[in-house]
Amino acid sequence: MVSSEKLYNIPLEDILGDRFGRYSKYIIQERALPDARDGLKPVQRRILYSMFYEGNLQDKPYRKSAKTVGNVIGNYHPHGDTSVYDAMVRLSQDWKLRNVLVQMHGNNGSIDGDPPAAMRYTEARLSAIASELLRDIDKETVEFVPNFDDTSMEPVVLPSMFPNLLVNGSTGISAGYATEIPSHHLGEVIDATIMRIDRKNCSIDDLMTVIHGPDFPTGGIIQGVDGIRKAYETGKGKIIIRSRVHTEDIRGGKQALIITEIPAEVNKANLVKKIDEVRLDRKVDGITEVRDETDRTGLRIVIELKKDANNEAILNYLYKNTELQIPYNFNMVAIYNRTPKQMSLPAILDAYIEHQKEVVTNRSKYDLRKAKARAHVVEGLMKALSILDQVISTIRSANDKRDAKDKLIAQYSFTEQQAEAIVMLQLYRLTNTDITALQEEAAELSKKIEQLETILNSETKLLSVIKTDLKKIKQTYADDRRSTIEGEIEEIKIVREDIIAQEDVIITVTSEGYVKRTTPRSYSASNGKDYGMKEGDRLIYQKESTTTDTLILFTSKGNYLYLPIHEMQDIRWKDMGQHIANIIPIERDEAILSATIVNNFEENKDFILFVTKNGIVKRTSISQLKVQRYSKPLVGMSIKNDDALIYAGVSGETDRVLLATSNGYTLLFKVDEISVQGLRAGGVKGINLKDQDYVVSADIVSESVKDIFCATHRAAVKKMKLDTIPQSSRGTRGAKIIRDLKNNPHQLIGVYTINENDMFAILSKSGQFEMVDPAGIRHSDQYSNGSFIMDTDEAGEIKTIIRYKKEENN
Repeated sequence: MVSSEKLYNIPLEDILGDRFGRYSKYIIQERALPDARDGLKPVQRRILYSMFYEGNLQDKPYRKSAKTVGNVIGNYHPHGDTSVYDAMVRLSQDWKLRNVLVQMHGNNGSIDGDPPAAMRYTEARLSAIASELLRDIDKETVEFVPNFDDTSMEPVVLPSMFPNLLVNGSTGISAGYATEIPSHHLGEVIDATIMRIDRKNCSIDDLMTVIHGPDFPTGGIIQGVDGIRKAYETGKGKIIIRSRVHTEDIRGGKQALIITEIPAEVNKANLVKKIDEVRLDRKVDGITEVRDETDRTGLRIVIELKKDANNEAILNYLYKNTELQIPYNFNMVAIYNRTPKQMSLPAILDAYIEHQKEVVTNRSKYDLRKAKARAHVVEGLMKALSILDQVISTIRSANDKRDAKDKLIAQYSFTEQQAEAIVMLQLYRLTNTDITALQEEAAELSKKIEQLETILNSETKLLSVIKTDLKKIKQTYADDRRSTIEGEIEEIKIVREDIIAQEDVIITVTSEGYVKRTTPRSYSASNGKDYGMKEGDRLIYQKESTTTDTLILFTSKGNYLYLPIHEMQDIRWKDMGQHIANIIPIERDEAILSATIVNNFEENKDFILFVTKNGIVKRTSISQLKVQRYSKPLVGMSIKNDDALIYAGVSGETDRVLLATSNGYTLLFKVDEISVQGLRAGGVKGINLKDQDYVVSADIVSESVKDIFCATHRAAVKKMKLDTIPQSSRGTRGAKIIRDLKNNPHQLIGVYTINENDMFAILSKSGQFEMVDPAGIRHSDQYSNGSFIMDTDEAGEIKTIIRYKKEENN
């Protein structure tokens, strides 16, 4: 027995490449992209043709949508009913299509994104303008091909009596291709088509005198004529679509922003929700209420404002941070000659004109053939009436219809068609009046034949017919333009002070990453005591600020976190703060090192000094820290894997830097020896380290500093005069400030400058701590190891030094 299996020895990659290639070709040609000629995707074309074929027209009653969906699936489109119904619903949505092609009774969805009712509930029929896409399809104007099961025929393209691709636009994604063609005004598109017919070489600028730009179904304001021109030239371009907003006076002398048109494809319910979130999160001060007052008379969103609110600033913020304004990117890709092609405006118009020439030529040939056939029959009928008695006698003498026809053909030279018409003639038509009607019909047919032959023999006449048809469509269906076009894209500038209520607050940050914004009233009610935080946590930053400032946090991985204070939650002094990871996601092993508050980035002349454990230092201008997007950690300094940031602080141009290492070396040098670098730079060498040594602390030394405070891991502390340490240069080793011991040598934990009212808390690994007031310590020399303040045998080694102001010590 011979096996019927056929085995191929082909590499898998070739098989996959071939199969995916076939699939891609199908998706591109037969599903996702519109045809340049009628502007329809296959499923849309099949829906419209099926409704037309079944007589579901605009002058007939509505029919159940389910019936149409069933016909489309059964006859032309063997896919899921959901996909067909969704496509059918979209053709009926007047906020998606500029000129709807399907009229639907019942719930066909909404601009809020509500789903349509099931197809068993809704009813539909073709719209009047959709019939123009199908007009004369029965006159052999377009090519028909067998359907998927060879039981009937379907059109490859519709006759399309207007340029639907531009009028209704298209959007779709396929394998390797996407398309985004906006809708346009019917009258403008027809004017542009006529201009292109009259002047084959007209320029984009010429065309733009009649077709000014897109015209979206939801209206709105389009900004960016240059983007439109570029799109019409190349098929790609960018514009801005802005909602139409005006101001109205409302009760109590207040005002409200009234939105009456929104950008195309924007979900209104989501837009209203987003604007209300802006109000709830207090990202903008001045909005009291947001409500949707849309009804059957039109779209209307009301944003009520406070009396003293800055209307323009609030509106600009909403334009920039919500879908009240969106960018739109043209990507005019369509199927042309069965190939996806990026098309310019002239190319789309030319493709349509070529299609119309073919349609009108085919229609004229069909009408000419029919007219000639009828003229031939009329000629035979007139001849028969002129010899009526003989004809009647011949027919009466015949045995049957076939015999009668044969005798008429043989005796009077009638043709088969004429003989058929004569024998089928009804008796009542054998009157004197009928010959007159036949003579008139013959004259009309002669005139019609002459006209049709002129159309077929003259391209000028052919184009004239196309123009006449287009003008009729424009006169019948063109309405007013909905979108307004503005030449320039307006740059939105937001001054934070204009949109945020300026309130005094107190900002705090803890070592475990809890941040808090507190009102002065809450702080005063607690008298600055009983600060809410986890046990074992400690405060590392506290400062009075305002809601218009920005909190910058620096982490051990060299990142910084950007946190506008007006976006922080208002939390009571006694309550625990919000963990930074709940605001900006940071890694588990990423610790908060320090914080600073910036009032004005542009005018700030200071720098951030970064210092790593391996002695790398870097200066970056504070102005570079300003960003627009801050939902994730931002790179402050590029750090190698075996390194970590240990310090980030604000320095001026005249300050000095104090670095201290575990082995007891300190280095003092001018901060301007460190060149200013960008955020992603890795820095330069700050101190020359011995093997196994590392930097434990860094500090900024201002001109007013006279003393420094030192502590070792054995809980020994000392105070030294700053001038004990010689000023050196960046990249050197520095001076030793602790004496080496053979047994249990001291290791530095930190060296810090002593400013007015500074106190230090010394924390051991077991949690024991001692407060040290440096004012009560005598000065020590460079080779002293200081005085012990704690028994580390019991408490464990010293882990941390914390510097406080005396008034913060709670």
